This record gives sequence, structure tokens and C-alpha cells, in this order.
Amino acid sequence: MEFFFTSIARSITKLSSYAILLVLLFSCSIFTSTEAYDSLDPEGNITIKWDVMSWTPDGYVAVVTMFNFQQYRHIQAPGWSLGWTWAKKEVIWSMMGGQTTEQGDCSRYKGNTPHCCKKDPLVVDLLPGTPYNQQIANCCKGGVINSWVQDPANAASSFQVSVGGSGTTNKTVKLPKNFTLRAPGPGYTCGPAKIVKPTKFTTADQRRVTQALMTWNVTCTYSQFLAQKTPTCCVSLSSFYNDTIVSCPTCTCGCQNNLTHPGSCVDPNNPYLASVVQSPGKNSYQPLVQCTSHMCPIRVHWHVKLNYKDYWRVKITITNFNYRMNYTQWNLVVQHPNFDNLTQIFSFNYKSLTPYAAISTSSLLKIWFCKVVVCQLFK
Repeated sequence: MEFFFTSIARSITKLSSYAILLVLLFSCSIFTSTEAYDSLDPEGNITIKWDVMSWTPDGYVAVVTMFNFQQYRHIQAPGWSLGWTWAKKEVIWSMMGGQTTEQGDCSRYKGNTPHCCKKDPLVVDLLPGTPYNQQIANCCKGGVINSWVQDPANAASSFQVSVGGSGTTNKTVKLPKNFTLRAPGPGYTCGPAKIVKPTKFTTADQRRVTQALMTWNVTCTYSQFLAQKTPTCCVSLSSFYNDTIVSCPTCTCGCQNNLTHPGSCVDPNNPYLASVVQSPGKNSYQPLVQCTSHMCPIRVHWHVKLNYKDYWRVKITITNFNYRMNYTQWNLVVQHPNFDNLTQIFSFNYKSLTPYAAISTSSLLKIWFCKVVVCQLFK
């Protein structure tokens, strides 16, 4: 993937005197305590809202909705999976708009069998085309959620769950613990559930307002290092006035080592390449990369095409070395001191970002092609 942009040049020395931060944000990731912070989107998070809508003889029916409040990170295929640990001996009698990956041991029940009896259920979204009688609003997208800023109409995902063995009042219901949100990319970290004011709902005719019987929120944030300590992309540099290409540093995202990590990469000339790519691991969370010196799933190449007194022009090329993931939707975030004088951009959509006051409105540029979010910071 290639595209161009032109900026007024204050001086070519600024190109080399400032660090060029290229962020290819490929789907979801999150932080813990000191790590749970994205400097380019400090207020971005995924909020999980759990609304108890009605009581049942042994529990309640709740609608769980995930809102992606991140500026440029999306969750793309194969989508999200949400887990937690029950506080008591709860079971899930039924679900709509989602399903657990395992039923667990329900042998103690006679007659009606619960949907899930596990202490730590893991829920996934249903796929597009699910029968209407199994759907609710904002469900059945295969776990794909776009960012609120870029695509608010598709920035939420919901499912309905009927819980038993939980208690039937606000005093007896105990909040689930240890929430985990998994998605393609390094990962997310989730805080504890907190009781908040009940959510209010307005009817379609705008004449009546109802509210949930009980509501709690869980906030999950991006963590670059939660699942892996190495970057998931790297940057190479070149210019028209020099034949030399500054390639990605060796072992940027890992090193080739067939002794300790056999099969960690694939030679593109391997005659068995097709069978490896089409294996059951296709679109799994763990990347399978082409064997390179840097071993990164994604390479971003920054090439200075022109440099005149009044302006300079750069071509950016993005190369996918990950055989297990098709990044059909992605974003690229670029930080550079000359972006306050940006004049032309070719072949993609863009907007400026203002993550915090220390960085001016136009010094951060978000570029997107198609729809979705991609990768993580590499200096």
C-alpha cells in the first residue's frame, strides 16, 4: 500500500532532527497500571456497560454493550472475546446476540440445561446472518467494532444474557470479577466492575424514559506490552538524494532462531507455503511472519521524494509480512513537526488528532484507507 503527502518545508534539517513516530495501529491492544496508557489517545478506552433489565425467579436478564471510545483503534476479524469470573455460583441460562465458547459441566441440572455453567465463561459475538430470533441491536458482526470517532454507527457491540443463581435484588447481586477482553493485537487490560447510575432509555416516540434496574461499568484500555514485549511494526527510511536505504533494525520485533523458536517465520520461497498459510491458525491472534531480518508483521517505509525550499514530499509504503492476518481496514498515525503546514495528501482520507495540549492540533495526522485501526508505536 502506497500513498503520498506534501508539506511546506521549514528546513530539511527538521526531518532528521525530530523523531518520526509512525504508528500502524493494527487492531486491539491495552495497558495495565503504568502500561495502560496510549500517549496518542490518552482518553481512549473500551467501556463495557452491563444493564440489568429485569429480574427472574433466580437471577436477572441483562444487556451487555461494549463501546469503543478510542480515536483510531478498531477491533477487526476475528473479533473480540469477553471473559469474566462469577462472584458466586451463577450460570447462564440463555443468551441472545452472543454465545459462550464452552458450556462447562451442567450435570447437576435436571430438565432444562443452562447455556453455560463455567465459573469463568468466555463470550464471543455471533456472526452476520444469524437468525433474527437470536439477535439484538448492535450484535452479530463477528466481533468487529470500529472506533467511535471514525465510525460511530458501528462502534458498539451488544449481547443479552439471562443469569441464574445470582440473587434477585440490587443488594444480593454480586458483580463479576476479573474481566478480560481479547482482540487481534497485543491485548487489553480491564479494571474492576463499578456500580454507576442506572442507564436511562428513551422510547422511539421520545415521550417516555425508562431505566435499567442496576448498571455497572468496566473500562478496558489498550496495552502495547500486555501480550508481547516487542513492537508489531517497524520503520525504514530512504530519500531521493541517497541510494542508501535505512532498513528496519535487525531483530526489531524478534530474531530468527530455528533452535529455540522453530517455525516462528515462513520462507516465501518455501514450496509448502500455501499449506502453512491455509492452516487452522489462519487469522489467529499470534502472527506468522515472513522470515526477515526484523521479523515484524508490518513494515512502514518513509521515502522522501522531493525536497525544495518551499515544500517537501514523502511517499509512505506499508508492507504486510503477516500471513495470518489480512488488514483490509487500517489506520496509520504519523507524528511530525511539519504537519502544521500540511498542503496536499493523495490517495487516502485523513484528519488531524489532538491527543493532548503539548502536541499542536496539526502535528499529529491520522491517515485511513477503508475503515479500521492498525498497530503500535515504534520509535
